[in-house]
Amino acid sequence: MVMTYVVLLLFLLALIFFWLSNRQQKAAGLPGGRVIYTDTDGWGKVEKPLFHAALGLTGKPDYLIEKNGQIIPVEVKSGRAPEAPYDSHIFQLASYCLLVEKTYRKRPPYGIIHYENRDFAIDYTRELESALIELLADMRRDDVRRNVPRSHEQASRCKRCGYRNVCDEKLA
Repeated sequence: MVMTYVVLLLFLLALIFFWLSNRQQKAAGLPGGRVIYTDTDGWGKVEKPLFHAALGLTGKPDYLIEKNGQIIPVEVKSGRAPEAPYDSHIFQLASYCLLVEKTYRKRPPYGIIHYENRDFAIDYTRELESALIELLADMRRDDVRRNVPRSHEQASRCKRCGYRNVCDEKLA
């Protein structure tokens, strides 16, 4: 009789943990599926970055979800959603899609950008991949030049820029 209660108690605890895990996954804006990689310490140990030597590309997606044999990268943004995702966010997600394809040998059909109030599913098309590779090549050329002019007129972007302290064209 005691063994029956122990088994029942363990079963109930397993259900509670499963429910809490699903609730945490939904609160994080994640689709259904199994979390196989995370860059946030709330889910366990933080994983090593993904790396593709040929492109010199390294990245740490916030989450990788395995669902129906596919791996879906998820990038979580802290603010409210714009009307459409910023190009920089799309290219960041595309970078993760490329890294997933090279690391896991599975091409993600899409990735997700999760904002505070909305999600965007971004198809990982051959066109997006080509645009990403072209952008990476442009960035490498600019890095070699070292003298790259500012590409915008937005003071708010300058405030968040990692080069703000050394930039002679900053707006803020």
